[in-house]
Amino acid sequence: MTRIEGLQGQKNLIRNFGNNLGLAWWAKIETDQPSGTYWFGPFITKRNLRKNMSSFIQDLSDEGSKNIKHSLVRCKKEEPLTV
Repeated sequence: MTRIEGLQGQKNLIRNFGNNLGLAWWAKIETDQPSGTYWFGPFITKRNLRKNMSSFIQDLSDEGSKNIKHSLVRCKKEEPLTV
């Protein structure tokens, strides 16, 4: 295992631990066409979520989703991540 892989594993462990405690940041993204709710996360910090969210929203837009709304939520989230 490389040092980078080890750090990534530690980051995932912290992220999952934060999620289990309800401290992780998630983006709740809702679309009208198709009608759906998507959850993007978990993130350790709100800043990191904001930094990474635009690419996820762009992917939804590129796939044809319309009227995309989002909110940032600090919570414990489990499956399903798409409703």
